[in-house]
Amino acid sequence: MNSRPVSPLNDDPAVLPPVDPRGSGRARVMRVIRQRGSIARVDIARLTGISPATVTAITAELLTEGLIERTLPEARAGDARRGRPREALKVRGAARLVAGLKVSRLSITVLLVDFEGTELGSYDHPRPAEQSTGPVLADEIIAATEAACAAHGRRMADVSGIGVGLAGHVDGGCGHVHWSSALLERNVDLGTLLATRAPCPVFIDNDANLVAKAEHLFGKGRHIGNFLVVTIQHGIGLGVVIDGALYRGARGCGAEFGHTKVDLHGPECQCGQSGCLEAYTGEYALLRAANAATGRSFTSVTALSEAALAGSAEVATILDQAGRYFAMGLANLVNIFDPDQIILAVESAAQHPLCSDAVLQQVADQTVQVDAPLPEICVHSWGDQMWAKGAAAYGIEQISDMSVRQLGRAEA
Repeated sequence: MNSRPVSPLNDDPAVLPPVDPRGSGRARVMRVIRQRGSIARVDIARLTGISPATVTAITAELLTEGLIERTLPEARAGDARRGRPREALKVRGAARLVAGLKVSRLSITVLLVDFEGTELGSYDHPRPAEQSTGPVLADEIIAATEAACAAHGRRMADVSGIGVGLAGHVDGGCGHVHWSSALLERNVDLGTLLATRAPCPVFIDNDANLVAKAEHLFGKGRHIGNFLVVTIQHGIGLGVVIDGALYRGARGCGAEFGHTKVDLHGPECQCGQSGCLEAYTGEYALLRAANAATGRSFTSVTALSEAALAGSAEVATILDQAGRYFAMGLANLVNIFDPDQIILAVESAAQHPLCSDAVLQQVADQTVQVDAPLPEICVHSWGDQMWAKGAAAYGIEQISDMSVRQLGRAEA
């Protein structure tokens, strides 16, 4: 039986100190503080179920470590209570510097953020080729991070962690890439390659998973326990959050929505198989079909929408077919997961043809009908840094958990 590779970033249980009984409490307290932005101790105790005395002890440790800081909440309108407002706690932004990277076909986008997630600067690092070997890609990732730090007056040594998102089948637990359109070969232990090059921990995952992580920490899914994020760009991705946790699957290959099959005899997908949903609805697929049908050289989905509105029957037919396949796929997601919400994450603020009212109505028509409202489907335009923001959110979460665990070990 094949075994998954072990990440050099994972802790070796044979050398860990005894389990810290307060460790899980620290992690829960830290997550609630981050989720709420600013919160009083009494509310932390209420939300976590941890006793007020233990919350006080844990927050004292986090304050001493410099991971959180004191703040006074803004007075609420209509609050007639007198006296000094309750002291609140928030994540201390200056505690850590994190880099989030999105590996694209022609560039690597780097976003530098503080521990709160506040953007400190961005940088686009060109790639010499759309695909590269594992070692070359690892070198590109380090070079891009170093260039971003230099561009914004930071040192690579100041970076506490790096989050990396790339398209494909990625085992986020160990940094193993089964397949990615950014790589020339399959089964690359990218986590191992980066661990020998980076001065800090590196965390790798599928890019759609990381957009879901960003929605959970900072976006429309911040206070929602069960939701789906469908990313629409060059390909079609899916991030699944169940009971507040990101679902990855046993091999790290879960939620490959774009590679569900809609026609076994359909066009070739970039994954190498035929008939995938993405092969009809991804940006590359729409452009490929439109250019072949019209003999023109469209370069964007926006141009396709404009051509359809201008009367191109060929382009209108292609977009209509893509919308029907996409609606069918979304309806299947609703029928399988029954989520609280589905977020369609797109880069451009302009309406994407897959997000039109007509497509969303088809979703409603194809969803199992019960006497309850359908899940909300909303569109969130992140801008061109959507993916890097997701990688940064992942890096923040992982570094936060590591910092809390290290605090427990120091006391053991």
